[in-house]
Amino acid sequence: MPRQINPAGSDPTAIGEVSAPPFARLPEPAPLFSRRAERWNALAAGHDLGPYLRFLAALADVQHRIQEGLAGPEMPDAAARERARSFGMPPLDRGNLAPDTAAETLDRLIVAASEIKKTVAAADALDRLKQATPAKRGDMVRNVLADAIPMEALAEHVYVAAALQVHFARLAARLDARALVPVGDGACPACGSPPTSSIIVGWQGAHGARFCACSLCGTLWNYVRIKCTLCGSTKGIGYQEIDGGPGTVKAETCDSCGCYVKILHQHKDPGLDPVADDVATLGLDILVREGGYRRGSVNPFLIGY
Repeated sequence: MPRQINPAGSDPTAIGEVSAPPFARLPEPAPLFSRRAERWNALAAGHDLGPYLRFLAALADVQHRIQEGLAGPEMPDAAARERARSFGMPPLDRGNLAPDTAAETLDRLIVAASEIKKTVAAADALDRLKQATPAKRGDMVRNVLADAIPMEALAEHVYVAAALQVHFARLAARLDARALVPVGDGACPACGSPPTSSIIVGWQGAHGARFCACSLCGTLWNYVRIKCTLCGSTKGIGYQEIDGGPGTVKAETCDSCGCYVKILHQHKDPGLDPVADDVATLGLDILVREGGYRRGSVNPFLIGY
């Protein structure tokens, strides 16, 4: 991997092709995780992180499989959703989730994840999660939703985060995308979570538009190009990539807040996944951080790196 970064003063992709993109696109839980599993498996071939990417592929397949027969998640009532909309708040309140509402999803994931190939450390972490009391598991759920995962228990929390992604994707899928409103820079309009990355799409009617990808529920929301997805600044925005790469994954850096979020050019490579390719381009994170920028996005599968 070349140890250089190629800076760019502006995003070179044409933006004149955009025609009335939708504000939000809700996740489709059924294919979401199976496609991500396929992407991770494809990325693993010949990759320095190959074993880890294959583990994540197996975990994403678990996320897909545990949905069959899973009871429908309990939605906030219509009045609560309308109240949230009127105050510019997300209809799914990640800060107010009762941990037991996701207990069945977590239980299923723990059982299914027991069958996949994993390292000794990952197996030990799963055993600790199995043995945890309901109260302890509830604490882990709250840690993930508060983005406050303790360093000494990162591995256990990866499984909890995977279960919560399934739970919130299924919740978000039941919303009305037309009823979602902006709730602030760097916040998903469905659940309020930060983005994992942003993508430039090639969809018909929205070609060249940029969407942020929620790190929790998987909702995509339209966001202006050449603007920091975290602080909203349009000044000091730059794009960095590893020299000699395909130019499909870059780090959008912001001098105003000192952070960066990756931007994936999915219109050039439709196979790019906002979560999977974020993990697979860890080398870009390392180089950009060496330049003094902080990672501003959240990916539960990169915590600790």
